[in-house]
This record gives sequence, structure tokens and C-alpha cells, in this order.
Amino acid sequence: MAEFQSIFTHVQVRHAPEMGVPLPAGNEPRLGKPTFSYLMGKIGNAQIGPVYLGWTGLVSLIFGLTAFNIIGLNMWASVDWSPIEFVRQLFWLALEPPAAEYGLGIPPMAEGGWWLLAGFFLTASIILWWIRTYNRAIQLGMGTHIAWAFAAAIWLYLVLGFIRPLAMGSWSEAVPFGIFPHLDWTAAFSIRYGNLFYNPFHALSIVFLYGSTLLFAMHGATILAVARVGGDREVEQMMDRGTAAERAMLVWRWTMGFNATMESIHRWAWWFAVLTVITGGIGILLTGTVVDNWYLWAQKHAFLPAYEPFFSPDAFPAFVTPGTDPAVLQGVAQ
Repeated sequence: MAEFQSIFTHVQVRHAPEMGVPLPAGNEPRLGKPTFSYLMGKIGNAQIGPVYLGWTGLVSLIFGLTAFNIIGLNMWASVDWSPIEFVRQLFWLALEPPAAEYGLGIPPMAEGGWWLLAGFFLTASIILWWIRTYNRAIQLGMGTHIAWAFAAAIWLYLVLGFIRPLAMGSWSEAVPFGIFPHLDWTAAFSIRYGNLFYNPFHALSIVFLYGSTLLFAMHGATILAVARVGGDREVEQMMDRGTAAERAMLVWRWTMGFNATMESIHRWAWWFAVLTVITGGIGILLTGTVVDNWYLWAQKHAFLPAYEPFFSPDAFPAFVTPGTDPAVLQGVAQ
């Protein structure tokens, strides 16, 4: 039974391709001839295809590729169309939002207009894909849990690039497109508003982030550990609890302190993951609109103790004394 200890799939089904449940009337047909991949089968389903797009999927892909091209071509233009420099500097390249002077207006294309256009196409692509996800679940007789989990992530995306900039009255408050520039924006955003570590919704978001990784890892590990006694047939273990469920719940009582069932663990993990982005979006939306400085807010509401200085402020002028706003200290980016 040692094969069940592997983290890769050991049993790959080879049979006539599974074409899926019948589609409702009025749906476009599924596309492509199904194939099998041994390597893909090591980490998931070995069968690839057929694919169902529908009009929402097709338009979503077109809009997404349009946004991707706008962002990529602007980055390429920023290095004078040099393919070598484009590859070398790719992680540092960005498509920046309009400057603050334009507010919520439409700027020239070279000064933020392309960012607005890319954002429009990307947002439309994501919304259309959400509609596709929701409709697919309904038409296949499934629950809509996947669509609502996706919607939670879309909430954070919209807060960062649309809702909060609207509330602040300027597109310049939005996040740039780019890898390191996006991370730089996050660091500057935290410094500008007194350190996001003192934002309680940010703290909740981190709790749910770490919690969901632990829950998903523990769940996956538990099911793999009881796969030798049928634990991978979770639905059967929910409806008619067998030895796999008994062993899994026993080890959770011993190691985790509470008894999750084959069903409840999925709800725990779903809620932890969804609340990561919901609370994160709330924390970002409150920043600059309701709270201007989280450090001072935390001191005012006893979220952060007012530490007494260990040394004389006269000897160390840059030392942060109680009640001092870190954002006004010399050397801090404004």
C-alpha cells in the first residue's frame, strides 16, 4: 500500500473519453477531440478536453487577451521596443495609472489612457468569466459555491482598481499593472497610511490567509492518508460514514482540537479562503477614505500600546515618541 504515500497520482484511468453530462437545449457544443496526457494525469485528470466556451467564455478570452496585449505592448514600448531589454526588465516594467492631476477624467493615451483601456477590457473579461462560471454551475446542476468564491476575489480586485479610486476621486490611487511595480505600490501604500499592520481588517485577512493554507493542507493530507481505506470517496463517507471518516476525524480530534467531518472541512476551508479577500478588500477600502493613518488610529483605539521611548528623544531625534506619526519623519516617502 506504499503507493498511497506519494503526493502524485498513481492510478490513471484509461477508457473511452468522458464527454460530460448532456448540455441543456440552446447550448453550443463542446469543442475539441479529447486526448490523454500521462504527465497531466500525475497531478490531475489525465483527460484533456473537450472544452466548452459559449459566448461568455469566448468574449471573455478576447477581452482578456486584448488587455494582456495593451499592457505588454506598453511595457515593450517603454524600453524602446528592444526585445532583450523587455525580457531583462520584465519584472520591473509597468503600465501606470493616470497622474493625480487628471482625477477621474480621461487622460491622453500616453499619460494613463492605456491603463484605463486595459483596465476596462480586463475587468470586462473577469466579469464575463464570472457569468460563465455561474451559468455553467446552474446548467450542470451544481451548487454555485465556485462562482461566489470567485466573486470574493473580484471584490478585492475592484476595490484596488475601481471602487477605492472612485471614492478617493482619482485614478492615480489605483494599482499599476506590473509585477514589482505592484509590490512597490503596496509598500508605499502601507507607509503612506501609517502601516497596514495596524489595520484590523488587514490582520483578519492574514489570519484567514494563513488559516486557509493550514486547513487546505491538513485536509489534503488527511484524505491522502486515508485513501488506502477509501477516504478519497468523500461523498460516500459523508452519507455513510466508514472507517476512513472515523480515522480522519479521530486524528483531527487528537491533533487539531476539534472534530471536522468529511463535509464540514470543505465549508471551513471555503469560508477561510473567501474571507481572506473580503476582509482584505474592506481594509483597503477604509484606508484613505475613513482612516488616514492606521498607526494613530491603533493608538487611539488601544489596538497598539503607546510605548515609552528607551532613550531621550533629544539624543535620538528620529526616534518615534508616543503619538508620533511615522509618515512625517525625515526620510519617509511622502
